Amino acid sequence: MLKTLRKIASIGLVSEAAPQTDAVLRVRSALDERITSVLGRALCIRHVDAGSCNGCELEIQALGNPYYNLEGRNLRFVASPRHADLLLVTGPVVRNMEAALKRVYAATPDPKLVVAVGDCGCTGGILGECPAALGRVSSVIPVDVAVPGCPPSPVRILQGILTAISATA
Repeated sequence: MLKTLRKIASIGLVSEAAPQTDAVLRVRSALDERITSVLGRALCIRHVDAGSCNGCELEIQALGNPYYNLEGRNLRFVASPRHADLLLVTGPVVRNMEAALKRVYAATPDPKLVVAVGDCGCTGGILGECPAALGRVSSVIPVDVAVPGCPPSPVRILQGILTAISATA
């Protein structure tokens, strides 16, 4: 044992240098602090499909995977609009969903944010205004942020959500 201790004392500590700080971790902690300072808790999101083709829904679901880690960024989806801070609306508003979308908007407590996702939610898409559809989301309820794309990437959807949060403060 004494021989081993002498060897350690003569060589000293042998280890690699500490890793450099990761800029992504600093951005993530700043984002968490921003959400907490604005809301005092996690941001609760209610997703409403107003008549989309489900392309945007696939990208929204990707936000929950480990790569994007929506829950780790202090954002979560809720089942009831009464618990939501932000409405994430996809698709052109079809006539059958108009009343439902208005009810969801009315049930969401103030202050509420609305993010229209996809080209259909922003402009009405290929349907536009027709006998079956009313067009974009802003023709039915007020929209704070529009995220264009067909479908937009999860990063763009996340940027739209963060833009809506930043606009409230």
